[in-house]
Amino acid sequence: MAVALLEKGVFTWAEWSATLGDEIAHATEHAIAEDGSGYYQLWLRALERLVEEKNPGTLEELSRTTQAWRSAYEATPHGQPVTLAPKWLGKAQDHE
Repeated sequence: MAVALLEKGVFTWAEWSATLGDEIAHATEHAIAEDGSGYYQLWLRALERLVEEKNPGTLEELSRTTQAWRSAYEATPHGQPVTLAPKWLGKAQDHE
């Protein structure tokens, strides 16, 4: 999802790196272990923060996209990359 948002231009790699770095620097403030085991929690916090800051769509659009990712994940064989159909990567009016 982060890569799709990056490719759409919702945020830049520099913004992503800075936000993730900030979350890592403040991990203990959120009771996340500094031993690396909480990396994905920090990654998710960074993604959620950027989505909230950049507001790339309405809550309904975000909910629909979340469900599309969930469905894609569940339908993807183990070890294969999870991808969305092109209609989900376009603008809101492209959603069916």
